Formats: sequence, structure tokens, C-alpha cells
Amino acid sequence: MQAITSSSKTEFNKMNIFNPQKYLGSVGMARKVVGYHKSEKAYSQGEPATSVMYIQKGGIKLSVVNKVGKEAVVAILGPGDFFGEGCLAGQTVRSGTATAIAPTNLHVIEQEEMVRVLHTERALSDLFVAYMIARNIRIEQDLVDQLFNSTEKRLARTLLLLTRYGMQDKPETMLPKISQETLAEMIGATRSRVNFFMNKFRKLGFIGFDGGLHVNPSLLNVVLHD
Repeated sequence: MQAITSSSKTEFNKMNIFNPQKYLGSVGMARKVVGYHKSEKAYSQGEPATSVMYIQKGGIKLSVVNKVGKEAVVAILGPGDFFGEGCLAGQTVRSGTATAIAPTNLHVIEQEEMVRVLHTERALSDLFVAYMIARNIRIEQDLVDQLFNSTEKRLARTLLLLTRYGMQDKPETMLPKISQETLAEMIGATRSRVNFFMNKFRKLGFIGFDGGLHVNPSLLNVVLHD
């Protein structure tokens, strides 16, 4: 994932500006709200892709598994994020698995209903397109970060993104429980390297473990440091 440089900090703070909660409750969209326990799957890789989902509260881990059973974490999503939108572009089966990382409530919107509303509600359509563009930018930044930045910077940026830093006025300071193995999968590193830098961040006061993982916004200094 690309580091947040001084010149790109403004763009980073503008990412994920879409907040569709009020639209989901006001445009007459047919939908259902489904609750999931921690570690429960919203859908599994290979299942039919028939709906778009929106996270009302909680969090979702998106992962893929290859033919030999190796899992890779694609993304960790939180409140305000859409996922499963591949069905809108002709995807017939799920390309990965969506798993709740905490008690989670999802708006489940069937494919045909989502298409109908996107065609009839201009405001929602415009905001959804803006959201998807922001997601594409994020994916490109993730790839550049993976190719060019150190493990330490990748881990720091990932922790900040998990707190929704730059995506809302007051980022979350405490994260849902997330294992070092998952963090290692997200940044393309070993668990031992993640453990080393997590201990370093803790000693420097950037993170804490009082009742959960607390992330101090000052961790941004690690990302901006050349």
C-alpha cells in the first residue's frame, strides 16, 4: 500500500468520501439488514454473486484462497463500505470470501434492485461512482506501496487505514481484534516482522493494547518519514 507522502496527504484525506447511509433509508430501496457474528461468513468464494452489500456497523475481511489452499487477505472493510459489487459488472460467482471480523450488520441489496436504483436515483448513482473511483485509487496505492515501501511503512499505513484515518472527522482509535497473521497477509510480510514493528510502535507510543489495539494518529509520522 502506498505511503502517505506530504504531497499526497490531501488526496489521502479525501478518500472514501461516500456516505450513503441516508440514501439507503430514503430512496425506497428494497433491502434487508442481516446480522453476522464474528467469524461468520457473509458469502464464500465460488458462491453465486447475486447481491451488493453495505456495512452498517462492524467490519468485513475479504480474502481469496488459491488451488492449494493458501489464503490472501484482499481488504479489511468497515462501516460505510460497499462490497460484492462485482455482480453489477457481470460477475456470476464470488471471487473471494467475506467474513465478519466483529459483530456486523449488513444492508443486503439484490442485484436487480441495485441496478434499478442506480438508474432512477441520480444522486445515489453519482455518489456510488465516486465511491468506486476512490476504491480504485486505494487499490492502486496499495499496489505501489507493496512494490516500493518498507514493511514498517506498509504496516503503519495499514493500521491508519484500519482506523478510517482521513475518511471521517474523528478516526476510530481502537480497532476490532485483528491478528498479526492477518496483518502480515495484508502487507505481504511475515508474522515475525509484523511482531517486531508492532513492538517498536508500542515502545514509541504510537499504539497501545489497553483492552484492544489503540492507534495514535501520530503513527502517521512513520509513513511520512523518508
